[in-house]
Amino acid sequence: MNKKMVFSTLGKLTVSEAVLMVFPLIVALIYRETKVALSFLIAIVVALVVGFTMYLTCKTSNKLIFAKEGFVIVAFGWLIMSAIGALPFVLSGDIPSYVDAFFETVSGFTTTGASILTDVEALSRGALFWRSFTHWVGGMGVLVFVMAVLPSVSDRSIHIMRAEMPGPIVGKIVPRARETARILYIIYFAMTVAEVILLLAGNMPLFDSLVHAFGTAGTGGFGIKGDSIASYSPYLQWVITVFMFLFGINFNVYYLMLLKKFKSVIKSGELWAYVGISVSAVAIICINILPSFDSFWDALRASAFQVSSIITTTGYSTVDFNLWPTLSKTVIICLMFVGACAGSTGGGFKVTRVVMLFKSIKQELKRMIYPRSIQAVKFEGKVVEQTTLNGVGIYLAIYLVCFMVILITISFEPFDFETVFSATMSCINNIGPGLSAVGPMASFAEFTGFSKIILSFAMLLGRLEIYPLLIALTPSTWTKK
Repeated sequence: MNKKMVFSTLGKLTVSEAVLMVFPLIVALIYRETKVALSFLIAIVVALVVGFTMYLTCKTSNKLIFAKEGFVIVAFGWLIMSAIGALPFVLSGDIPSYVDAFFETVSGFTTTGASILTDVEALSRGALFWRSFTHWVGGMGVLVFVMAVLPSVSDRSIHIMRAEMPGPIVGKIVPRARETARILYIIYFAMTVAEVILLLAGNMPLFDSLVHAFGTAGTGGFGIKGDSIASYSPYLQWVITVFMFLFGINFNVYYLMLLKKFKSVIKSGELWAYVGISVSAVAIICINILPSFDSFWDALRASAFQVSSIITTTGYSTVDFNLWPTLSKTVIICLMFVGACAGSTGGGFKVTRVVMLFKSIKQELKRMIYPRSIQAVKFEGKVVEQTTLNGVGIYLAIYLVCFMVILITISFEPFDFETVFSATMSCINNIGPGLSAVGPMASFAEFTGFSKIILSFAMLLGRLEIYPLLIALTPSTWTKK
């Protein structure tokens, strides 16, 4: 373990967070929120002191990053970002409890969108901007962001990308990892700007357009109103619906489109599975909830919005789906598990893994019927290696174990099973709202501090897809060279 290089990189990341907090500081100054601006200024100083101390004391000429270092940097990087990012909320008094502020910040950076706030509209503009901006930074990955902007990043940083980017397989788009990070962020930035423009065209205020675009791009879902998106016009709801869906697609698809490789896009099995699941879910829910709406178009808009919001793990809402029929809520729970595409900003188990899982089951059934035949699993026209299929099965097993441990741990809370189950599902899949007491119009405020810490850990597990945290917390990772 190259410990000096690890802490030196973490120092750079912490300094980068100080730079990022300048934006909400400017917002606070624009709205003349003196106390909030001061809180961000103090947090910036803390981040700079901590960051430069780690970087200067651990500076090393050995900048090689291997898989182990990549996992450790990602795991502790997200913890440090969340710990320091929570300070402005506490110092400004917007969220007095540090545990609550940490929960809110972890929820922001992991793009979960679960909140402890019962009156979000009471927050300052600076705080509202920061909590939504954390979605945008965390959506593509905070370490990927650093790789995109820092000139001294080693090309072995692909190990960081693989540890941080969601999905079973992460590779380079172009030969150099740094250029890959830049391409991803250029696409990400361009799509965000496009959404802001379309929201402004629908007469949404600039501040609202920015924070909602941040929440949509990062598939996070922090709103600035008590009813989330419900009070905005149908046009604005459709714009957000479409962009939530688009940000749930693998970003490699957009790169292929830029290269005009449309045949490769059309052959994407993951993309068609994602579209098929989404359309099917919209159809089922729309038919199921139609009697509760005045028109078919209202029901279609509501179902399309919530399906797009849940499958991409964004978490925005236009209606209280907690009141929907059991069939619709069951579909919602299934979508929470499936999640978005690999290589997108969305969370969940990932469409790619679901497809591979079903293909593996089909392969095993054929093998039982024809034991002497050779059954190969193909995905997007290529044979999938058995190690990849085994990895999907192992990840599912670890995922279920983590899910059960977290579920049992928070089950001591005085809530019904639907609440604790959906709260666990919501946090580990980075969705935000759950059902019952943590529904789309409720919050996580009633959970104890201990449960909030456990659920914060669940959000980190889900966003980093388990392995980085487990590896970083394993003693042998630090003792063996």
